[in-house]
Amino acid sequence: MGDQNSQTVSTRLRRIEELAQRRPKMALTTLGHYIDMEWLREAQRRTRRDGASGVDGQTAEEYERDLEENLQDLLGRFKTGSYYAPPVKRRYVPKADGSPRPIGIPTYEDKILQRAVAMVLETIYEQDFLDCSYGYRPGRSAHQAIQAWNSWMTRRGGGWVIELDIQGFFDHLDHRHLRSFLDQRVRDGVLRRTIHKWLKAGVLEDGQWRRTKEGTPQGGVVSPILANIYLHEVLDLWFHEEVLPRLSGDAILVRYADDAILGFASESDARRVFATLPKRFERFGLRLHPEKTRLLPFHPPGAGGPRERGPRGRTFDFLGFTFTWRRTLNRRHWLVQPQTASSRLHRSLRDLSEWCRRHRHLPIPEQHRVLCRKLRGHYAYYGMSGNARLLRVLAWQATRSWVKWLRRRSQRTRITWRRWALLRDRFPLPAARIVHRLFPSVSNP
Repeated sequence: MGDQNSQTVSTRLRRIEELAQRRPKMALTTLGHYIDMEWLREAQRRTRRDGASGVDGQTAEEYERDLEENLQDLLGRFKTGSYYAPPVKRRYVPKADGSPRPIGIPTYEDKILQRAVAMVLETIYEQDFLDCSYGYRPGRSAHQAIQAWNSWMTRRGGGWVIELDIQGFFDHLDHRHLRSFLDQRVRDGVLRRTIHKWLKAGVLEDGQWRRTKEGTPQGGVVSPILANIYLHEVLDLWFHEEVLPRLSGDAILVRYADDAILGFASESDARRVFATLPKRFERFGLRLHPEKTRLLPFHPPGAGGPRERGPRGRTFDFLGFTFTWRRTLNRRHWLVQPQTASSRLHRSLRDLSEWCRRHRHLPIPEQHRVLCRKLRGHYAYYGMSGNARLLRVLAWQATRSWVKWLRRRSQRTRITWRRWALLRDRFPLPAARIVHRLFPSVSNP
């Protein structure tokens, strides 16, 4: 039944896709009828079940005990407009710099309905979004964004870079502008009414409800697509339709969600756009971070003018990587090289050590299983060509942290180095490995 249900929904998704392709400049007004019980079942299947419970305290397991009845009731409230969007429970997690980052926890039922609506929106806007955006889109990834950037910059042998940092984007997204952007493509009353309720649902923090006048539902399934719609209009279309035709040289924009970098072949072009960006974002209720948004030259060491020359050249961070230059093996050419950003590496090392400390009394096979999963997850993201040295640093430090805290499990049964050698052979941690090859023809150093 599940496979048949997924096939039915896939057929409807193709119909929406064809409709959006046939009418690229028109607003679609009849979309709500696509969301029925089969659609909600598929949305529920795609919804994560292991998240924390929202303000109602209901877990996924509890909701699914009477799944059909609950989904039928949810569908009825959605269609009649009586659906009540519950506030989002707010929690805080530390950022890399130690400052708190707010996250939202919707209810499980809210996640299902948000997924159902997001499936419609994503299908429509995938026909409109440009190739420069990579975040939260099917078939696209951060590694593809890095590949596109590296290819462009390497072919040109350097250029000028604008690092773009939007202050609190998800918290300050302007509802009025978002509604005007949605008006251009989606005017179905049922969908728009539900989206409006999510935007106005507010947050519950320490038992106190607070109204939200701006921003998207933090932690909500629908937030990424709404954010992409917003920045598609504010940045992507503007750059390609208004900025590029006025430049004297080549340029590129690469965006992943609210993280973006712009590259320019010409310094004068880069400075003109850099001066215009704050005004562009202020027009739509957004602010660029005055310190993290910067313009810098990015050329191989020794290239460019006197200000740009140096032993290592200029670097910048994007998507957790620091971008530098390195020579090819034959020493004839320069390549753009992404390496794990020092802040991300230190955070990973700190988290691994802290986990080993807090769980040092668990059985060793269980510790080994979790550490292997953590290391493989790190390699899956940071395992890029040329980054092998920092991957090995992480693997070595993970081993050291594990040994350190295992030796502190007990004063009576201390783990000697001889015993550790036996444990290491029995429970080996995964070796560093390259997963993503940016330059297949270039051997990894």
